[in-house]
Amino acid sequence: MAETTDQVFGLERTMREIGQTARSAARTLATATTPQKNDALRFMAEAIRSGSSKIIAENEGDVRRAKESDLAASFIDRLILTPDRIEAMATGLDDIAALPDPVGQAIAEWTRPNGLAISRIRTPIGVIGVIYESRPNVTADAGALCMKAGNAVILRGGKDSFASSSAIADCLRSGLARAGLPEGAIQLVPTSDRAAVGMMLAGLDGAIDLIVPRGGKSLVARVQLDARVPVFSHLEGLCHVYVDKAADARMARDIVVNAKMRRTGICGAAETVLVDKAGADTQLKPLIGALIEAGCEVRGCPLAMAADPRVLRAGEADWSTEYLDAIVSLKVVDGVGGAISHIGHYGSQHTESIITDDAETAERFLREVDSAIVLHNASTQFADGGEFGMGAEIGIATGRLHARGPVGLEQLTTFKYVVRGTGQIRP
Repeated sequence: MAETTDQVFGLERTMREIGQTARSAARTLATATTPQKNDALRFMAEAIRSGSSKIIAENEGDVRRAKESDLAASFIDRLILTPDRIEAMATGLDDIAALPDPVGQAIAEWTRPNGLAISRIRTPIGVIGVIYESRPNVTADAGALCMKAGNAVILRGGKDSFASSSAIADCLRSGLARAGLPEGAIQLVPTSDRAAVGMMLAGLDGAIDLIVPRGGKSLVARVQLDARVPVFSHLEGLCHVYVDKAADARMARDIVVNAKMRRTGICGAAETVLVDKAGADTQLKPLIGALIEAGCEVRGCPLAMAADPRVLRAGEADWSTEYLDAIVSLKVVDGVGGAISHIGHYGSQHTESIITDDAETAERFLREVDSAIVLHNASTQFADGGEFGMGAEIGIATGRLHARGPVGLEQLTTFKYVVRGTGQIRP
């Protein structure tokens, strides 16, 4: 019992020190110059490229242990780092360095009749806690974005990617040091003990200003339930593609297959395909065939089953399941109104797409679907901060306050009002 108590107190002391270090680093970062932050990002990218072999070696160990634990193939895919993925990580850091620095930007400016000049200015949030699971690349994305936006970040990666994330974090800290910035601006929690997550959710004695979870439903649900600080998150990526009667058949096929199968384990992967009843005679069978040929299991409504005997019967739970795998649910609906109704009932307000050549129908879908990202004639797999020109993202937010959709540099800032006078007093 004494040993257990000592371990708890030791972890509490470690986490408290991490919080204090992050708060101190955040004060320095808040006034760091743009060239200094950009230098740090470029040095980080150099360190990741030069340390690629070490990162891959550590990642191979993580992947081996994940396979020995019989983890799902989709989980392992998110865990694996290849030379191309490491280069993409480094390129992402260079891209973030090239983006405008949001800190100090004037969002709005106006002058009152009494002569007071008022500006709304972007400022860093402070200290951000990022809790994530199997994707080690989140270490680089989150660390870089938070730092460029003037925030310190405390990273708590999953146990399955711990070695990979540690190697990447070492590269990030070396970049900070070369640029003359505090290494404590990017810290990785040095344990996979779940108690550390609870301490972060409690705020580390006021050190953490915001929590961002990146992971599965159970992780995000726990964060949303237990956090005592604000949270940016999405619970699930129940993304839909609606194929309208006026959709180009080739375009519909290509987009649906890409939206589902390009990478099945990401939150922007389509989980449900909706087909307009008025176009089902021509659209339904080719879409099902293309999905099955691409290696996807299709679970459908009775009309879908009648169109192709390989379609399995969809149960009620399928319409609200985030598969993150080569499985899709497919339903015939009564036009765009039926699609909007289905998405409103089953969706998670993440990302939805309409395929149609009818501009009026497209505009209705874009206007009435209440999701963070809505697309016309494009794959849901574009639900990504990098694809939005943000360099990278720290996650997707589906809430309605402060940030929605990809969380990039601007979303990682808050603001203050700067008021300049010439001696005015209030009567």
